Amino acid sequence: MPMANTNHALRASWSARFPPPATGNQTVAFGHRTQSGRNISYSRDDLDSELGSGEHSKEFLSYHVHIPSTPDNQPMDSAASTNLDPSISARVEEQYVSNSLFTGGFNSVTRAQLMNKVIDSESSHPQMAGAKGSSCAVPGCGAKVMSDERGNDILPCECDYKICRDCFVEGLQTNGTCPGCKEPYKATDVDEVVANAQPHLSMQPSLAGMSKMERRLSLMKSRNYGRSLTRSQTGDFDHNRWLFETKGTYGYGNAIWPRQNDGDGDGDGDGGQPVELVSKPWRPLTRRLKIPAAILSPYRLLIFIRMAILGLFLAWRIKHKNEDAIWLWGMSVVCEIWFAFSWLLDQLPKLCPINRATDLVVLKEKFETPSPSNPSGKSDLPGIDVFVSTADPEKEPPLVTANTILSILAADYPVEKLACYVSDDGGSLLTFEAMAEAASFANLWVPFCRKHEIEPRNPESYFSMKRDPYKNKVRSDFVKDRRRLKREYEEFKVRINSLPDSIRRRSDAYHAREEIKAVKRQREAPLNEPIEPVKIQKATWMADGTHWPGTWVYSAAEHSRGDHAGIIQVMLKPPSDEPLLGNNDEIKSFDLTEVDIRLPLLVYVSREKRPGYDHNKKAGAMNALVRASAIMSNGPFILNLDCDHYVYNSLALREGMCFMMDRGGDRICYVQFPQRFEGIDPSDRYANNNTVFFDVNMRALDGLQGPVYVGTGCLFRRIALYGFDPPHSKLHSSCFSTCFRRKGKTPSAEETRALRMADEDDDDEIMNLSSFPRKFGNSNFLIDSIPVAEFQGRPLADHPAVKNGRPPGALVIPRDLLDASTVAEAISVISCWYEDKTEWGHRVGWIYGSVTEDVVTGYRMHNRGWRSVYCVTKRDAFRGTAPINLTDRLHQVLRWATGSVEIFFSRNNALLASPKLNHLQRIAYLNVGIYPFTSFFLIVYCFLPALSLFSGQFIVQTLNVTFLTYLLIITITLCLLAVLEVKWSGIELEEWWRNEQFWLIGGTSAHLAAVLQGLLKVIAGIEISFTLTSKSAGDEEDDDFADLYIVKWTSLMIPPITIMLVNLIAIAVGVSRTIYSVVPQWSKLIGGVFFSLWVLVHLYPFAKGLMGRRGKTPTIVFVWSGLIAITISLLWVAINPPSESSQIGGSFTFP
Repeated sequence: MPMANTNHALRASWSARFPPPATGNQTVAFGHRTQSGRNISYSRDDLDSELGSGEHSKEFLSYHVHIPSTPDNQPMDSAASTNLDPSISARVEEQYVSNSLFTGGFNSVTRAQLMNKVIDSESSHPQMAGAKGSSCAVPGCGAKVMSDERGNDILPCECDYKICRDCFVEGLQTNGTCPGCKEPYKATDVDEVVANAQPHLSMQPSLAGMSKMERRLSLMKSRNYGRSLTRSQTGDFDHNRWLFETKGTYGYGNAIWPRQNDGDGDGDGDGGQPVELVSKPWRPLTRRLKIPAAILSPYRLLIFIRMAILGLFLAWRIKHKNEDAIWLWGMSVVCEIWFAFSWLLDQLPKLCPINRATDLVVLKEKFETPSPSNPSGKSDLPGIDVFVSTADPEKEPPLVTANTILSILAADYPVEKLACYVSDDGGSLLTFEAMAEAASFANLWVPFCRKHEIEPRNPESYFSMKRDPYKNKVRSDFVKDRRRLKREYEEFKVRINSLPDSIRRRSDAYHAREEIKAVKRQREAPLNEPIEPVKIQKATWMADGTHWPGTWVYSAAEHSRGDHAGIIQVMLKPPSDEPLLGNNDEIKSFDLTEVDIRLPLLVYVSREKRPGYDHNKKAGAMNALVRASAIMSNGPFILNLDCDHYVYNSLALREGMCFMMDRGGDRICYVQFPQRFEGIDPSDRYANNNTVFFDVNMRALDGLQGPVYVGTGCLFRRIALYGFDPPHSKLHSSCFSTCFRRKGKTPSAEETRALRMADEDDDDEIMNLSSFPRKFGNSNFLIDSIPVAEFQGRPLADHPAVKNGRPPGALVIPRDLLDASTVAEAISVISCWYEDKTEWGHRVGWIYGSVTEDVVTGYRMHNRGWRSVYCVTKRDAFRGTAPINLTDRLHQVLRWATGSVEIFFSRNNALLASPKLNHLQRIAYLNVGIYPFTSFFLIVYCFLPALSLFSGQFIVQTLNVTFLTYLLIITITLCLLAVLEVKWSGIELEEWWRNEQFWLIGGTSAHLAAVLQGLLKVIAGIEISFTLTSKSAGDEEDDDFADLYIVKWTSLMIPPITIMLVNLIAIAVGVSRTIYSVVPQWSKLIGGVFFSLWVLVHLYPFAKGLMGRRGKTPTIVFVWSGLIAITISLLWVAINPPSESSQIGGSFTFP
């Protein structure tokens, strides 16, 4: 590789599955070679695992790291290194790590390549990789000088001679004079120099000498919590027992303090509670908002009335056969029975809808206000790792992904507690450099959002808003700042959109240079050697003039989409613990004197891919992020977003944290936010908003065991993703469990095989770490992080009912600094071999084996007894894009339905669920797997009106009063239920009707194909491959809804088109036959035409989508086509009328 002598090489060798010959604790040794040729090595205690003494430690990794000499890496003498403050050396190494691109994988060395330049443009923020800085003025060195948190140079001499740390140390050891002014240094120690320029270090002195795990667990070990950590922190009064054995109703989302004299009856009136807690007011973080009984009671009553009417109607239909057309009657009855069963599965889980609300003021008071346990008032909130997944920059534009990243970096959450990880499953340099550009632009965008409280914090959406941007803005410099940011953003978009051409031109230039060098070497070869044409592989080059380790534009061995090394680049290094206020930059005309300019941690991750491995699509990429983030930041909570779903409400993360940190929140596995979409046509022709599902079904499930996981906009508890059971799950029951209690139940196989956080019968409730390597893999770092994440994710123990809480002020300790060994370990856990012989994807992390891995993952958590919560915020939490084109929409529905079929034929079928799953929740999951099979019955029922008109028969003998009465009552009850659903959910009636229309469109097209594909996979083992849904807009920029009118043919359109044509022809034939009949059957004609029109009205959006763009395919053409078809049919009947008839019309009879 070019410039190899100037790049760091971080080589790591490990015993993958077999223990090393030597025993004992494994350490990481760093070796440095200086310019003089001497070798310096030192040990890193931070890698000593606390599990090293166990038997399972033999399976863990053993690293030896070698860092060769470069101008930017000249370590100090060993004597000097012993005197250096560990916190300062850790910061120096973190600076190196954040400027290095780490690569590696299976059977390959792990390298750290120093990135002097990440993108072509300059990087100014001190946290960003490749940030510009001064170079050492010592001849032959050229290394970067020391810098503080603001990026300012730290110069040890008053003459301001620029010198790097290593040259300064060597100068102190030789003559102690400055190379510039030749005067002796006043500061004779690196610590003193750095301390003078940077007095506030984040790491506490008492923690600087500890190992990494000792620092993380110091508070857990030092305060003698022992058994009390997993028990009540505030007394012996068992509020869980009080809650479920008395009339108490508080729990997560609904807090009611026990009334006076409602305790254990000992006469003290306090129920055994500590006096200080009884006298101290306690406020919940969330509350449950009940739906008015005037709406909910009639709604439930109508459900049972309609159930009874459907039962009576089906009994009457079975009893009264149509002897004239028994085949027609039989098909209709079977379909109607299935429709009733399907409606029951859909309606029963809607019996307990609820709404919830959060209190952000209380959250701030509890976690960010000075208190005796937190005198400094630092944030005591747990960390959040945000995952953004992307795979193809052509279908998922980098500008969309960059805007999503910017909205995350600007979220209103403690900067030091937030980390963003971007998974690029395609390993594209385009995505890599787009991320780097986004990190550079965040230097201006994030402080601007904080200064002026901007909403939304997605620059594309903000600058495209139709409303007045100056409303409610009180700062005098807002107009100037906004104009400046808008200009900067326009330039940012130009740079992002020009990246493909920039990368291509750069690669062509370097390729031409390599060809010239090859030709020159060939000419310098001896004359007797044969001359062959020069052939050089056309590589993709990075901005620093080195090969891109990921996927090349022109694929090559080890550089293709399915064959490339693992890559990790820290784009923005972890921020300092203390706020870093900006200054008045007159050059940039941007005043940030009172604004925190720190940025959250931003990491680019592209997991290793090799031929012959099943990488498990998106689920595998998410699991790789889980492992890498556990090693680098280990946030106890994980928020996953698609690349086109951005943070629309900057307070959304705090809203979700209210549920996790409230009383009983330790039993919540995830908080699901509703999906909201932009760029959808005003009429929502294809029900893209899906409001019936997100505002009706999901709110209803929230009243049971919780909403299903829908793939994006979900805040997870990391410990739940690891496959653990919820704490003290045996003590808690859920809605309707007392009504349907099982006697003598035995645990199912899935329940007994579930991972245990602790033994339910063990009072100590301490995790058993001995079996973790077989479940999570052979990484000490990862296993050490599990108990830390569990402890940090606990709610505060500020109430007697909190039995599994943590003490206040436990999370104000600064996070660990990054070092080379940590990132090297992260590289190893994203390799393609790491999951072999582990339970990743089976019971740990995102579950494999289905194209709808989201539903299966949520189901597994509910099946272990966890609960989930639906968080609907006043301002939408997240917004994204949805396909408005008919073909793309059908393919999206096809993917969802295929996943449901796979679930039905797998062990994730709700019929096989454990007893921990709520009964109505089980019905909801059962409906998830069954609903695609309705397509068979729906298609048959859509053809029945046409068959009736063709044959002159109907599904009943005659349209008598009983049949019409049943039909009328069933229709009225359905409409009344729709009206009440609209009332308690807040949706519009038009949205409900659009959902009904697309239910029939999808049921007759995508659902049928999904069932067929699912059966092929189960029976024949034929795998189904799906393409990504395009996030790009239409070709015509002047129309926001250009995609809506594009007609792209797909075989999924054949069944609906056939149904429409057959019903239209059947209406014409039926009318003609009735007109020329001797005894016209007007009642049967009316019944057939009514149901045919019912089918056609539902398919109207589909027919409109086939017409294409307005003005290109006139509607009148299709109108005339229908009239001509009907006219021809009538003429044919008039030319060749029935022989028995000479009279048109006959007598009209109607019951």
